[in-house]
Amino acid sequence: IQGTIRDYDTDGRRGSLLTDDRVEVTIDERSLGDEAIRLLRIGQRVRFRLEENAGGRVARDLRLVTFPD
Repeated sequence: IQGTIRDYDTDGRRGSLLTDDRVEVTIDERSLGDEAIRLLRIGQRVRFRLEENAGGRVARDLRLVTFPD
C-alpha cells in the first residue's frame, strides 16, 4: 500500500499518513521499517503494510518511495 505523510512528530516518532484512497493511518514508534529513515516530512510518499489495532489502522514496515521537493 502507498500513501503520503500527513504529519509527523520526530521527537515522539508519531504521526499519520493518508493512503491513496484518502484513509488516515497512524504512524507510531514501531512503524518505520527502514533503519536509514531518520525523519519523515509532510508530503513524502511511502510504502507500508497495514496492521489492524484496537485503536484503528497502524502503518508497519514503512519505507520511503520519494522525497518531497
